[in-house]
Amino acid sequence: MQGWNVALVVPTLNAGGEWERWLEAFRAQTFRPRHLLIIDSGSQDKTVELALAHGFEVRRIPREDFDHGRTRQLGTEILKEADLLIYMTQDAILAHPEALERLVETFGDSTVGVAYGRQLPRPGADPIESHARLFNYPSRSELRSQWDIASKGLKAAFNSDSFSCYRRSALEQIGGFPNRVILGEDVYVAAKMLLAGWRVAYVAEAQVYHSHSYTLGQEFKRYFDIGVFHARERWIIEALGKAEGEGLRFLCSEMTYLRQKAPLKIPSALLRTLLKYAAYRMGCLEHRMPQRLKRYLTMHKAFFTHERR
Repeated sequence: MQGWNVALVVPTLNAGGEWERWLEAFRAQTFRPRHLLIIDSGSQDKTVELALAHGFEVRRIPREDFDHGRTRQLGTEILKEADLLIYMTQDAILAHPEALERLVETFGDSTVGVAYGRQLPRPGADPIESHARLFNYPSRSELRSQWDIASKGLKAAFNSDSFSCYRRSALEQIGGFPNRVILGEDVYVAAKMLLAGWRVAYVAEAQVYHSHSYTLGQEFKRYFDIGVFHARERWIIEALGKAEGEGLRFLCSEMTYLRQKAPLKIPSALLRTLLKYAAYRMGCLEHRMPQRLKRYLTMHKAFFTHERR
């Protein structure tokens, strides 16, 4: 595409049976990146074997060295010749043969620093899981710039590490992926790019199947981690502001959706909302907590294991 050197990077760990589906969907793509890389942090199954059979280069790292930001930055450093770097997760299944092509062609606009695709609910997803994807990944594409910060706040930097593509020159300008984050490296980079004058593209025509059926406990831990991220990267909220009204808009949309699809799920959804809010607030206050408690509340225990605070 326009002579671009495009690379694909996938961090992996015991991808399991879904990995074969992932590779099958990748093999069906109309566009094939020039470089294919997995960064594996200690798989004990056939993840590495299958990746090698499909032409991927494999870089192994110790499991304790994995970090959402640092590991992705390693990919950019290994693939020095790539102009565009696609990052995916091992559980995001490409939904149609043109998915990669639609994502990459967005960079024909020289102002785009990062583009991310649409995530559809996985087959069999329950209504709560489905609504979250339909709300956050609508059917209409969008191009956002720093001028949208005033109206969208934090939402202007929405991005996805499960299916996104970055322009190397934009990444290098903002210093690359962060070295150490609990999660949210995608939002971190998008925010930096917006502030540097680049644009963020949401490409609804590029689609993957990707959603999670979190238990209440898992949901709590995830939102605790989001709170930790926002507390430690305070500059993002300070520069972009909060996504005013977004939480209420999500709740109203969810209640409407569940009334139509699964009214018996409404009590569970309301409880989930309360838990998410409480977990987020606790995460924002993590600096006051002992390490042992933080390791109990987080999804990412390794993040706190070697930390002294």
